[in-house]
Amino acid sequence: MRKILTTLLCATAFMAAAADRRAPGFSLVDSKGVEHDLYDYRGKPVLLAFIQSTCPHCATFADNLQQAQAKYGDKIAILAVVNSPDEPAKVKDFIAGHNITFPILFDSGQMAYSYVLSSNLKYPRLFMIDAAGTIRADHEYGPLTSAIFEGSGLGPAIDRLLNGGSKK
Repeated sequence: MRKILTTLLCATAFMAAAADRRAPGFSLVDSKGVEHDLYDYRGKPVLLAFIQSTCPHCATFADNLQQAQAKYGDKIAILAVVNSPDEPAKVKDFIAGHNITFPILFDSGQMAYSYVLSSNLKYPRLFMIDAAGTIRADHEYGPLTSAIFEGSGLGPAIDRLLNGGSKK
């Protein structure tokens, strides 16, 4: 039990270290061919989600993101990013199957690396960026964060971001 607790505390400390840094800039094209530059969203909190069309947790998370978009409207921006092996046809089917209205951007991996700071990206992953462009929370899917991705934890996390809070 002690070993598990130590591991969880170390993981929490690592995730906290990844937050409170300037969000790396990017300019990526979405599934409709529209370019999205992070700088264009300054002044508005951004939920930057890394997903994959074949990931079962990502499917539920996409539905939660769509509900958040409906609830918070233009108070927040939601951008989802996909990487290889996702391809436009798979992503188009994913968008249609989940009635997604937020942009899904295509990355070759370079932008993802600048956020994750590792070549090992686990899906789903959520970066919560404040209106000034600072990463305030970095959530990787796991037992301690599953409520963010598949439960009722996303709304309270967004509320904290909107109220200037950070992290968990």
